[in-house]
Amino acid sequence: MSTHVADLRISARNSRFQLIEALIRNRNHRIREHRFVVQGVRPIAQAIAHGWTILTAIYDAQRSLSPWALDVIAHAGETIAMSSELLAELAEKEEGATELLAIVAMPTDDLGRIPAPADFLGMVFDRPTQPGNIGAILRSMDALGGHGLIVSGHAADPYDPKSVRASTGSLFATPVVRTSSPGPVFDWVREQRASGVPVTLVATDEHGEVDVWDHDFTGPSLVLIGNETTGLSRAWREAADVRVRVPMGGSASSLNASNAATLMLYEASRQRAAGRGAAVR
Repeated sequence: MSTHVADLRISARNSRFQLIEALIRNRNHRIREHRFVVQGVRPIAQAIAHGWTILTAIYDAQRSLSPWALDVIAHAGETIAMSSELLAELAEKEEGATELLAIVAMPTDDLGRIPAPADFLGMVFDRPTQPGNIGAILRSMDALGGHGLIVSGHAADPYDPKSVRASTGSLFATPVVRTSSPGPVFDWVREQRASGVPVTLVATDEHGEVDVWDHDFTGPSLVLIGNETTGLSRAWREAADVRVRVPMGGSASSLNASNAATLMLYEASRQRAAGRGAAVR
């Protein structure tokens, strides 16, 4: 059993337990509280490594804590010792006991959080319905050199536990910003262009005029990915500088949104690596 002295102990489904549970189950509660729950060794470690604020560490009061858990506790502003049974209710692990959960401060939805260097590679996900797709895209962006993800319109929540879990910690390495409409993004793109970063808006569309490998992704690019069912909204399609398609055979007419996003990111990464190699030679 841990010898850490907690700020609070919870052994019954009291009001504080219910508030924590609401952070997991209720999107509106997360937004009001500007905080969300993270579980898993890698995601929590990534949150700490990238400087996110650990507001609360909730740990199992009935077991000896690992050095990792003790380190998380040392970074937390508050600690809660919770009974194993209640902690298991909050956790979503199918196997094994959960040692610790973290409540993390949610950053502001400010497009200024997304860097726009000369080799900018960003992505817009328009009105996604599946939080797991958001997390999967963040994971691909982190792996393939993306600088930030914009989630636009009435959309799934990037801080939903399914998104956080699917990102495997990349949520904390790659900025994600929510916007209620395309307008603020268009303003942001104009600002980048005025500052000397000529961002190209690249829409993905099965009826696009250019095959993905024939488009030049080596310049600063903002790739537009549409809703899983209806694709890109009219505003995004009309704003795009180019529409690219993925040639496909077989009976499938389109790819899963996160798969399409990964393909675009990979092609951009491939072209940029080839360009650097040619420059070295």
